[in-house]
Amino acid sequence: MSIQLSDVLQERKTIALGGHVHPDGDCVGSNLGLYIYLQEQYPDREIDVYLEEVPEAYGMIHRADEVKHCIPADKQYDLFICLDCGDAARLGFSEPLFRAAGHTLCIDHHVSNQAFADENYIDSEASSTAEMVYRLLDKEKINLHTAEALYMGIIHDTGVFQYSCTSPETMEIAAELMRKGIDGNEIIDKTYYEKTYIQNQILGRALLESILILDKQCIVSSVSKGEMEFYRAKPSDLEGIVSQLRLTQGVEVAIFMYELDTQQFKVSLRSKGKVDVSTVAQYFGGGGHKRAAGFTMKGTSHDVINNVCAQLSLKGI
Repeated sequence: MSIQLSDVLQERKTIALGGHVHPDGDCVGSNLGLYIYLQEQYPDREIDVYLEEVPEAYGMIHRADEVKHCIPADKQYDLFICLDCGDAARLGFSEPLFRAAGHTLCIDHHVSNQAFADENYIDSEASSTAEMVYRLLDKEKINLHTAEALYMGIIHDTGVFQYSCTSPETMEIAAELMRKGIDGNEIIDKTYYEKTYIQNQILGRALLESILILDKQCIVSSVSKGEMEFYRAKPSDLEGIVSQLRLTQGVEVAIFMYELDTQQFKVSLRSKGKVDVSTVAQYFGGGGHKRAAGFTMKGTSHDVINNVCAQLSLKGI
């Protein structure tokens, strides 16, 4: 189902945007891209964007410093636009604003999305939510800063155009964004490839302590809360580890998890295609895509690994 953004906005004067907890490049890029566009095209509206802490690398995107990290008391918006989020609970701290809004719209590409808003624009075949946002905008009115944000979203969810979700349309949209004058190479280097010393340290440890299981078709690594404290690492510092694990020769599935709280793990799954990891994640209350999914689980690290492996075995691994 497609939508007309102008129809959704109508006379709605107060608008909030929000995305999933632990925002990644697509979440931040799609939210900021739409935020910048709306601020420019609808200057008479009150528009705010709510996200958890934005990774430092994404700070190069215009107006990233305007993202709000807490909600005002008794605030109610005419419209809440939820981007790159598979269900309302994944909004985290901004969920009350979604619940209280006069009208809601969800723009998302997760196959597990159950169309939970009043209006829903969901395309599980899209490379990214940023790609979907681009489709909704007046192409002539997209400025440099909107283009930069959307380009970042696309490159992050396509792995810089490596993943199977990259379509000819994705490449065409990326080309149109480049024609707006963006420095694509800088966005790729600064937000995707470049890592801090802490990020390299904890990546090295995760790779060093990884193990091969299930007849060497699956690779697993975990980082404990104590290890994160030792390295002074934040959850955003762990982004990219699971994708690096997935590149291991002969491996079909990569599992990476880190401890959110005592015996509570955030689990990320990546597949080369043989296994639909979104179905595994959904079994444990999470979601995602065929080749990239995640969930949260309580228990010891061994409990988590054993439970996930049991499901992967049922999938033929």
